[in-house]
Amino acid sequence: MKSKRIELDVDFIGGQSGLTSQEEKALSEYFAKKKNATNRRIKSRTTKRPKTTT
Repeated sequence: MKSKRIELDVDFIGGQSGLTSQEEKALSEYFAKKKNATNRRIKSRTTKRPKTTT
């Protein structure tokens, strides 16, 4: 049995007009927050802990 598949034209999802300045600012803030969050996670993994001697 063949499954039905709807093919989307993804080049046109979201409209043809450009972004407003408000939308551009919101996107840049979102990506900056996301980048900072991943950098914090990476730094916390790579920090060296002092070795304990017993």
